[in-house]
Amino acid sequence: MELTYQLFELQLKHAFTIAKFSRTTTPVTLVQVKHEGFTGYGEASMVPYMGESHQSATEFLSKVDIGRFSYPFDFGSIISYLDSIAPGNPAVKAAIDIALHDLDGKIKGQPCWQLFGSNPALMPVTSFTIGIDTPEMIIKKVKEAEDFKVIKVKLGRDTDKELISTIRSVTDVPLYVDANQGWTDLQQSLDMTYWLQEQGVQLIEQPMLKTDPDSNAWLTERSPIPIIGDEAVQRFEDVEKAKGVYSGINIKLMKSGGMYEAKRMINKARELGLQIMIGCMTETSCAALAGLALAPQCDWVDLDGPFLVSNNPYQMPGFADGKYILNNDPGLGIHTNFN
Repeated sequence: MELTYQLFELQLKHAFTIAKFSRTTTPVTLVQVKHEGFTGYGEASMVPYMGESHQSATEFLSKVDIGRFSYPFDFGSIISYLDSIAPGNPAVKAAIDIALHDLDGKIKGQPCWQLFGSNPALMPVTSFTIGIDTPEMIIKKVKEAEDFKVIKVKLGRDTDKELISTIRSVTDVPLYVDANQGWTDLQQSLDMTYWLQEQGVQLIEQPMLKTDPDSNAWLTERSPIPIIGDEAVQRFEDVEKAKGVYSGINIKLMKSGGMYEAKRMINKARELGLQIMIGCMTETSCAALAGLALAPQCDWVDLDGPFLVSNNPYQMPGFADGKYILNNDPGLGIHTNFN
């Protein structure tokens, strides 16, 4: 078994601005694991606020003993081994996990969605994300999202209502909102949830600080629309903590450490009666396809990463009527020109 990787810089089509920062690129690490003539592909998307980088990924991968892995894979033991190398680093751990799942599917001749028990017919629509911007750029971005049935809007500044009103001036599609911990006043936040409901908003992600469960719980109890934990929910152990604080959770493979743990989080959330969104960072088709293998088991999907970048090194997944289309190719179903 052989592990190789390339460092890559994803270029965003537009500057991406949220409550606390703005960026135009995202460093990613593209991982390949070869075994018995098959190649599995994985990806680490390392957005700055998560603390990973090309340097940290390189350092982590240099410590991975790929010879420890044998087929058939014991994914639970593999993630435990990766955690033992160093704490944190969930994105680069996800890259290895995704590559091994792609490899597993190719060896078995089955698509990953089938191995995880997903039903492609249950695929929800995916949202298209619009960052904080000027009214002129907001309108331009909305027009670029005309093939989508849902738009996700980044909020968290004093121009929130203006931004929503600008979108509503050109489209009436349902909206998701992500405040990225940008709200601080409880009563103002509650008033905002009612106003957003009137504007056709269906959910709000992480309105208050992730370190303030009491405020998030207060708002969740009173909000007319679901409040979803995002930054507060990283890995499996965080799912239990979300009960009673949020209506649901946002699972991202770059936070969970990959597909194996994401599936465990889905099962745990269902057990606890929590709703589930599966989301993404700025990602290529590789990580998006990994998320899509689990997406039919979720209530909401926000896997628009490949649509937001200009230099995706892989082919776009199938997409029609606002939904991704899962193919029957073994593994992730990824198509690439890489050797």
